[in-house]
Amino acid sequence: MEPRIAVQLASGHRDEPTVEQIRNWAGAALAALQDDRACLTVRMVNETEMTDLNARFRGRQGPTNVLSFPFEALPGLPQDKHPLGDIVVCPPVVAREALSQGKKIEHHVAHLLVHGVLHLHGHDHHSDRQAEAMEKLETQVLATLGIKDPYRSV
Repeated sequence: MEPRIAVQLASGHRDEPTVEQIRNWAGAALAALQDDRACLTVRMVNETEMTDLNARFRGRQGPTNVLSFPFEALPGLPQDKHPLGDIVVCPPVVAREALSQGKKIEHHVAHLLVHGVLHLHGHDHHSDRQAEAMEKLETQVLATLGIKDPYRSV
């Protein structure tokens, strides 16, 4: 079975990645996690939508680069599917960050998608140990995509 990755391009930003790029990047993370049954949605949004989501779900002002929303299982869900949840990315924010960090925009988006998929699989970075493990896995997945370690200084 192959992962199902639904993509919604709603940002209207010039640096919004293609559906194929998004599926490739998220798919690489799912492959590393050996999850071939995953169902997830990736949505690219503008700053207005991201600001609203950030306020409603995190209680924070302004837009952020990425948010992950884990799926909450309903009784009776077929077992052949493994819904993970939703990942929301804001290309305008990502583009500014990439510019300020000296990174390629598409590499930064790829990193954030991989990061989001790992969150949906239960990885986190609340402690130094968790952060180190998550960063190592992110770096390994990105290497399979030909993207250098995003945590090393440029």
